[in-house]
Amino acid sequence: MDRRLFLKYVGSSTAALVAASSGIDTLTSKASAMTANHLMNGQPSGNGKPLTAPFKPISRTWENDLVLPKGYRYNIIASYGDIINSKGERFGDSADLTVYFPIDSLEGGNNSEEGLIWVNHEFPEPENYMKILGIDPSTFNKANLSSYPELLKMEKEAVGGSVIHVKKEKGEWRLVKNDQYNRRIDANTPIRLTGPASGSKAVKGATTVTGTLGNCSGGRTLWNTVLSCEENTYYGDDYGWPDFIDEHYGWVVEVDPFNPNAPIRKHTALGRFAHENTAMGLTKDGRVVVYMGDDKADAFFYKFVSQKKFNPNNREANFDILESGTLYVADLGKQKWIALDYETNKDLQNYEKNGKKFFTSQADVLTYAREAGAAVKATPLDRPEDVEIHPYDGSVFLSLTNNSKHGNFHGQIIRLIPAEGDHGSERFTFEVFIAGGRQSGITCPDNLHFDSKGNLWVVEDFYATEDNVYAAYKNCGVFMIPTDGKQYGEPFQFASGPRGCEVTGPWFTPDERTLFLDVQHPETWNPYPGQRFGRSCLVAVQGGHFNK
Repeated sequence: MDRRLFLKYVGSSTAALVAASSGIDTLTSKASAMTANHLMNGQPSGNGKPLTAPFKPISRTWENDLVLPKGYRYNIIASYGDIINSKGERFGDSADLTVYFPIDSLEGGNNSEEGLIWVNHEFPEPENYMKILGIDPSTFNKANLSSYPELLKMEKEAVGGSVIHVKKEKGEWRLVKNDQYNRRIDANTPIRLTGPASGSKAVKGATTVTGTLGNCSGGRTLWNTVLSCEENTYYGDDYGWPDFIDEHYGWVVEVDPFNPNAPIRKHTALGRFAHENTAMGLTKDGRVVVYMGDDKADAFFYKFVSQKKFNPNNREANFDILESGTLYVADLGKQKWIALDYETNKDLQNYEKNGKKFFTSQADVLTYAREAGAAVKATPLDRPEDVEIHPYDGSVFLSLTNNSKHGNFHGQIIRLIPAEGDHGSERFTFEVFIAGGRQSGITCPDNLHFDSKGNLWVVEDFYATEDNVYAAYKNCGVFMIPTDGKQYGEPFQFASGPRGCEVTGPWFTPDERTLFLDVQHPETWNPYPGQRFGRSCLVAVQGGHFNK
């Protein structure tokens, strides 16, 4: 998506419009800027933990800096182009997901001053690289990209992800350079396909593909690996990359940050679409559940349920757990999950496109999961992006960023409650947790993250100018929203990003004394050496309490 293209202002959203435009008309009478706060048993609550902001909230600002409340500070750990190891590999561009692994994770530890961090690198910035290489953009044609090998190399090395070793020294977080763990996975890295689509006609017979890209958000598994989500599958068209095969991208990628020799895998059982992130939980009988959103207007909400059960005592026993299971898609009108199983679903077997049967196998269904969702009449949503599971009641929070086609410019966050508190259930209820717009003061919710008290941390995804629909919101922000107590559903702004950026990838250390954030595509802040354009980077925020 081009984040710099927006329609002109047409007025603030209303709760009724939000509900109707999201395919959730039955909630029109309930939708508001505040949560109804139904818990897992379906009973309303407002008398839980008194969750409040432990900081003095900041105000919206155009200031070209990472603005924080009084008493908090940040330091930059790594920026685009920084060398991270003795091979000369560089920290990638467009930093997005951040996942912190305590250095003693595999021994059950919670070290909050040393660890490994995985950072996603979502997309390249070709115009910036042209400036570095001295290429005149006015004479450049992406159809001739193969004639610019240095530019193509920079683009492919800018995406994917980084594993970096970080350590807190003298009060600030630093990159441990030339460490054995530090490495890059990019658009050139060989990656193995697993699951039903591997080797199928749908993926052109491939069992191994070249590289990962479009890495937006993702998540951490119960066995301490990272799941990196491929959101963009169209780089061939967008950037002119030669010999590009769309079906090799748009999957969930698993990486073991602790083992550089472990195979990197794309799990086709989780489906192919514009993956934003993953949220992992367990069914009552011990199977793994992965919730996922498809970041596109009128796209769907999915969950995967593994065939195997999670083994908490043997890490290696879980390495193939995402290779087999059932992919479901949500029907919010009927409040149920629909299994996308070719063998049992007549809608999939009979679905036609251009007068021909579209699906002939489960591999087809998974490779074209968005078509499969439409075939079974799943509920189209307003850009379902990040999804997270509440640490106490197990309810599932999903950010719907916006949908200008419906006049929903400000988005909302909805909350699903699995039937009987079981993530394996095929039934659920749901409600609007918070609506974006003037009532709440937030807009375009994107990445979500819970702290240990159950506060929801929310970052935004929009681009404001002085005269567009987002003018009043100024720069993208970071908010804390209590999910219980007297101030539940009330956003408190914690940070404001530099001009032109998204603040992405919020993640706490176990002691919650450090909040990691990424600053993505700032206009001029943190400039590249010798250039005027800003650099994406990973930052550490410290100085006060993040919850109480």
